[in-house]
Amino acid sequence: YRMPDWSQMRLRDRIRPGVRVLFVGINPGVRSATTGHHFAGYSNRFWKLLYESGLVPEPIGWEQDDRLPEWGFGITNLIARPSPGIDDLRPQEYVEGWKTLSAKVRRYKPQILALVGVTVYRAVLPLVDPAAPRKTDTPVLGPQPQIVHGARVFVLPNPSGRNANYRYAEMLDAFRLLAGHVQEVQGVQKVHKVQEVQGVQEVQGVQNRSNRLKNQ
Repeated sequence: YRMPDWSQMRLRDRIRPGVRVLFVGINPGVRSATTGHHFAGYSNRFWKLLYESGLVPEPIGWEQDDRLPEWGFGITNLIARPSPGIDDLRPQEYVEGWKTLSAKVRRYKPQILALVGVTVYRAVLPLVDPAAPRKTDTPVLGPQPQIVHGARVFVLPNPSGRNANYRYAEMLDAFRLLAGHVQEVQGVQKVHKVQEVQGVQEVQGVQNRSNRLKNQ
């Protein structure tokens, strides 16, 4: 029996129409590739952060990543090719990955594009916004000024246990900020829907009054 070559494996996206937040990792790690599930690394805290931030109402793990669409979430990667780390990813892979991701955003129309890792944001920023400064002194987390096919860009810290740049509490703060953003977007949509319904009702009222006057 030969073990399958993990480098040839590809993760399936978990995205459905109506997605509100599309999470984007940089590329699958070896364990994600071999298990067929997103953020499956032993030290990865993505799923714990999802629950503790209130983004999902119950604890779930990587084995249940296909449940994300239940709550309006989707998940994909910038680059499909798995690797033990990001050092062997080629510049052209970022360019090609961005084209594919851009097409997914245009197709599914999420409200928020949540880039999981500052590395992902810095990799795509020149492609999304060529005029944006390359280097900033402050850590880039949270909502960003860029809009991609109507989706707001939001940057989360990389939840890998190997990420020494952020403590868990700081990661949780960023995920909680995203949860607040999701509620804010939902609130705006509800207001718009109410206004649309009221507008339709007003138009119907005017038409009804007009018809009554004609019939008198």
